[in-house]
Amino acid sequence: MALFSSKNKTTAKEAPQPKRAVSSKDAISSIIAHDMKITGEIVFQGKSRIDGFLKGDLNGEYLILSETGKVDGDVRVDTLICHGKIEGNIQAKTVHVHSSASIQGKLIARSLTVEPGALLTGEICAAEKGGTVKAPEIKPAEKKIKEQPSAAATGKKQA
Repeated sequence: MALFSSKNKTTAKEAPQPKRAVSSKDAISSIIAHDMKITGEIVFQGKSRIDGFLKGDLNGEYLILSETGKVDGDVRVDTLICHGKIEGNIQAKTVHVHSSASIQGKLIARSLTVEPGALLTGEICAAEKGGTVKAPEIKPAEKKIKEQPSAAATGKKQA
C-alpha cells in the first residue's frame, strides 16, 4: 500500500498573484514620443510626458518634460518636472528644473527648485498660496533718444 497515491490527487494551482496596481494618479496617461512633432494646443488631465517636440500651448495637471523633449509655447500646469527645453512662459504651482533643462521665458511658480547646471533665461515671479501672482507691471520702454527737431520747425536753413 502506497502512502502517497496519485490516483485521487487533486492539485490546487496557486492563483496568480496580482501585480501591484499602479494607481491612476501615478500612471502617465499620455506620452509624446521622441520622434513625434506636434503643432497645436494640448489640454490634458493626469500625468503626461513629452519626449518629442510641441509647438503650441499646453494646459494640464502634471507634466514631465524629458531631456529630449522641447516645448515652443506657453505651459500652464500644476506640476512641471523639466529635464528638457522650454521656450515660452510657464505658470505652475510646483516646478522642478533639472540640470539638463533650459527655460527661456517668464516663469511663475509657488514652489521652484533649480538644480545646478540648469539654464534659466527670463523673469521669475513667486505666486502666492492661492495661486495668484503679484507680478510687476511691465511697461513699454520709454524712448531714450529724443527726436531732433526738423529744419522747418527751427526756422534754420540746412547747409
